[in-house]
Amino acid sequence: MTSRYRSSEPFNSHTPRRRTVVKAAAATAVLAGPLAAALPARAAGQEPAFLHGVASGDPLPDGVLLWTRVTPTADATPGSGLGPNTEVSWIVARDKALTTIVAKGSTTATATSDHTVKADIRGLEPATDYWFRFSAGGTDSPVARTRTAPAANASVAGLRFGVVSCANWEAGYFASYRHLAARGDLDAWLHLGDYIYEYGTGQYGTRGTVVRQTAPANEILTLADYRGRHGKYKTDADLQALHAKAPVIAIWDDHEMANDAWSGGAENHTEGAEGAWAARQAAAKQAYFEWMPVRPAIAGTTYRRLRFGKLADLSLLDLRSFRSEQVKVGNGEVDDPDRTLTGRAQLDWLKAGLKSSDTTWRLVGNSVMISPFAIGSLSADLLKPLAKLLGLPQEGLALNTDQWDGYTDDRRELLAHLRSNAIRNTVFLTGDIHMAWANDVPVDAGTYPLSASAATEFVVTSVTSDNLDDIVKVPEGTVSAIASPLIRAANRHVHWVDTDRHGYGILDITAARAQMDYYVLADKTKQDSGASWARSYRTRTGTQKVERTYDPV
Repeated sequence: MTSRYRSSEPFNSHTPRRRTVVKAAAATAVLAGPLAAALPARAAGQEPAFLHGVASGDPLPDGVLLWTRVTPTADATPGSGLGPNTEVSWIVARDKALTTIVAKGSTTATATSDHTVKADIRGLEPATDYWFRFSAGGTDSPVARTRTAPAANASVAGLRFGVVSCANWEAGYFASYRHLAARGDLDAWLHLGDYIYEYGTGQYGTRGTVVRQTAPANEILTLADYRGRHGKYKTDADLQALHAKAPVIAIWDDHEMANDAWSGGAENHTEGAEGAWAARQAAAKQAYFEWMPVRPAIAGTTYRRLRFGKLADLSLLDLRSFRSEQVKVGNGEVDDPDRTLTGRAQLDWLKAGLKSSDTTWRLVGNSVMISPFAIGSLSADLLKPLAKLLGLPQEGLALNTDQWDGYTDDRRELLAHLRSNAIRNTVFLTGDIHMAWANDVPVDAGTYPLSASAATEFVVTSVTSDNLDDIVKVPEGTVSAIASPLIRAANRHVHWVDTDRHGYGILDITAARAQMDYYVLADKTKQDSGASWARSYRTRTGTQKVERTYDPV
């Protein structure tokens, strides 16, 4: 909703609220009288509260989307359907003290939207920091920072984004978010999917240990369930801290719905026994848009495009809503041109946007890996856990059919489009696979490096979700030391892969290069875990290839 200015008051944050003045006067009168002790105390938990933090997202040159969730009464928990309609106001200011207010408005939070609130603020200045706060019933939310995008035609010296994916609550703590929040230098942060997980407690790999229990405890199926799970995630202090420091740009992957989701179902959905897929998918999407500061470009999808001056544009994909079912035994071939990952309309939209782009860099927010991946000659003891992680038949199959490898006609068409139109500087930013990769994206992987590279790809590892060392239950780094050289030998376009660690990326862009700095956590099971720089790779303008660089930005 757009900001609505219901009050004609001047934007003066020092003006006391009438409710506050009345309450203070009433308290003075009561305390001065002999009957003070006889008056009943106000019921606990009846003041509105902002228990799930505040957030912003999808920055534009003239605006940003603000988000919060108000808890009007103690029983109005996420997904409960309880709680009265509650007036929620917001202010946006140029300073953290909120003295120079530039916008304010209000709306009514209702149980219909799970008491979540969005305010699409416009009329702001480009490339500018702002601070904002929500209020309800005399209660103020924390103050948060956001930032607008540069003007469309602005010459931009640099951009810096945090990059994350795959945060399983039960597998550990979100220390990666804390370290990103502490930086203070992000224009925005990208979440490339699996912001939540749908499994019931103990159902998804956590090295055999539930580090901290999620809620609801059951596998989420209904709208109330999905709302409750989003609500649980947004009680995490580190996630709240990151949302309060910079705007998020998010897409979904499968676990915002169910594992290996496709347009007509999911691996982790049993039709009938778990209701109809159409109803479950609709519930998952509704809860996502209620609980995330994301603008749906087309109803029910997350594909859209943002621009950051002349330096970069960012095409964000939805690779779950339109895809054909993943190839299984007797269920088609990966090269079948009638099967699609993107859907026709989205692929045409992506191709047109890449061709017409006049920015230096074309970034693509991509939830599953586009680079080809052959398993190669892994030993049986490594092949089995890798197949489990990737969802492959454990007898061995040389690709992951949930990724672009399972939809080769879409990939072939897109890469041919990049080559035939001489579209340079396309960088895919990817999550999902719980490993860190730095890849060229070859036109023909079988003959690479003799054949051309059409683009580059940086894949970030998981925030907490299990990777290979977790599945095998061996010390971190043990598997990667063996598997990484074998994977690279079978995939010559892969410059680096780390199969074992958890963490986040920092993408730094200038006109000369796009660089990804990879950071890893010391221990995902520790809330206060430290983080350290692991490696950096960059692609220099015009090269369409990745190279190692030996220092972070």
